[in-house]
Amino acid sequence: MFELFKIGFISFTIVDLFDIAIVSFLIYKLYELTKGTIAAQIFLGLIFVLVLSFLAQAANFLALGYLLRLITDIWVIAFIVLFQPEIRRILIVLGRNPFLRLFLKSEERSTSDILVEVAFDMAQYQHGALMVVVKSTGIKGVVETGELLNAKVNHNLLRSIFFPRSPLHDGAVIIRNDIIEAARCTLPLTSATKISGRDLGMRHRAGLGISEQADVISIIVSEETGSISIAEDGVLEVGLSRDKLRRRLESSMQMSREKGWKGVFDHFTKIKK
Repeated sequence: MFELFKIGFISFTIVDLFDIAIVSFLIYKLYELTKGTIAAQIFLGLIFVLVLSFLAQAANFLALGYLLRLITDIWVIAFIVLFQPEIRRILIVLGRNPFLRLFLKSEERSTSDILVEVAFDMAQYQHGALMVVVKSTGIKGVVETGELLNAKVNHNLLRSIFFPRSPLHDGAVIIRNDIIEAARCTLPLTSATKISGRDLGMRHRAGLGISEQADVISIIVSEETGSISIAEDGVLEVGLSRDKLRRRLESSMQMSREKGWKGVFDHFTKIKK
């Protein structure tokens, strides 16, 4: 079916092309995940043995083929033993995939729950904080102004960042896809200095300013009063309760996910047309 070319009695079809492409992609991703470790060298060694075994069988080298078959017969067990940490890491990466999360119920706390807890913990001690959650397009220019972290959203990590004596507590934390991309980031300030007769501090002006220029939601904890505010689409809402903050975050993140899936669907629809 859909034969592309033929070498002797062996035919090469589109299915074979896709098969080779998929296997090549998987091998590349496995190497990429283990690159820079001892496991990468072992992985290349296993690939070499498999290729050599295939060539030996094709050339009908009986003795060499027999020896290599002894190795390849136990390569699955060897792979599991040698790559146990890497296999665990791959499964964790797959588990974080948004597509799989549609079918698997996760027992981990959601990012919105963690951010709500962090905001109210810091408000209790009047520790100022500014957390920016990216909803759609990234803000790479802003991320580059701070210290890159690329760490999973974590309650204790965020508390440590915004502790007043921490070297990272000034500026904003940028969060995207459940990952803390950077801390101590500089944000553009809004031109407004007052809202409803209330003076805006630098933290509130920065949180509002980034929401005017990008599709984000900013969570602002006041150092002076301990109140919690949200800035989204250029609108600042002050004095949120715990439940209201959670609802706003969950609603915004849900809309962000729906926009993302709609974009993927529209992209494939255009290709089909």
